[in-house]
Amino acid sequence: MAEENTTPIRGSKRRLPENPDEAVVLVVEDNVANFVLIARMLGYMGIHCEWKTSGYEVVEYADTLPRVDLILMDIRLPYEDGYGALRKIRSSPTLKDTLVVAVTAEASREQINKAKAAGFDGFIGKPLDPDRFPDQIRRILRGEPVWEL
Repeated sequence: MAEENTTPIRGSKRRLPENPDEAVVLVVEDNVANFVLIARMLGYMGIHCEWKTSGYEVVEYADTLPRVDLILMDIRLPYEDGYGALRKIRSSPTLKDTLVVAVTAEASREQINKAKAAGFDGFIGKPLDPDRFPDQIRRILRGEPVWEL
């Protein structure tokens, strides 16, 4: 279910990859099966992804990568949840403008509003739809807002 939103993604002046297959996506997901699904869908699109299992030290890890174009952040994570990790990302000089999209099974309008208020750039509800996911990622990488249950 798509939610209409014409507000451009915050910080849309950032450089986004011209082709999705040039993108590097950091997936922050503690469930191995969910990560494998996301990695396969991104791989099918030609997108390279990295993986972190919790929000804890996500900034430190991302800083070791040559580039990060998008962070797909689960909300419910061990040690530090997605909201705590987002606060650290937004205060990081190197990552503050990186697109961060909440990807969570806690999918409701209330959670979308909470994610918007916290400063996420988008929201994709689980379970992920393999037919919709590639288009959602392409739209996000073009700088279009995606707030979908």
